[in-house]
Amino acid sequence: MLTLYGDPHSGNCYKVQLLLTLLEKSWRWHTIDILAGGSRSSEFLLLNPNGRVPVLVLEDGRALTESNAILYFLAIESAYLPVDPFARACVLQWQAFEQYSHEPFIATSRFIRRYLGNPPDRAADLAARQAPGHAALAVMEQRLRDHAFFVAERYSIADISLYAYTHVAEEGGFSLARFPAVRAWLARVATCPGHVPMNAPPPA
Repeated sequence: MLTLYGDPHSGNCYKVQLLLTLLEKSWRWHTIDILAGGSRSSEFLLLNPNGRVPVLVLEDGRALTESNAILYFLAIESAYLPVDPFARACVLQWQAFEQYSHEPFIATSRFIRRYLGNPPDRAADLAARQAPGHAALAVMEQRLRDHAFFVAERYSIADISLYAYTHVAEEGGFSLARFPAVRAWLARVATCPGHVPMNAPPPA
């Protein structure tokens, strides 16, 4: 059985949880408490020397890291990864955007506020992340004004990658009030068959 090592409040772990559920895969959950140093333990570092969650361990014991790489692997030959080469490259394009233009500002701000308790000494750091975070949301808004989903007008792992931290962007201090197309897209994703919310109970 597949085993997912992760933190239940992590958007990167939620991406994988959501796709596993949509694909109706059999899998089990192993909680890693990152604030207690769980991702730095010698046992965990054998799975991922980079000391980050999520990690997906396959049935044969091989471990795969990096949330978007895990999504890509799981989505092969499924409806969540287009067959057309250009559309598939567009999926990777939006996943790269998520990693380099979205997550460093929106997800990291959420980490500072939710995980670290919004300490006063990080106020300047949070303020510096506002403009680039809103710029990423504006790019998404522009795309979603005329498109139901990010690639090929269908729900794909590009949407899952961006949904994970966008739907909790306000926890990082980013209001979505100025982004109606983004809000409408969030609602579409949340009503797709098989959707589960973040922090849904893991499989028994």
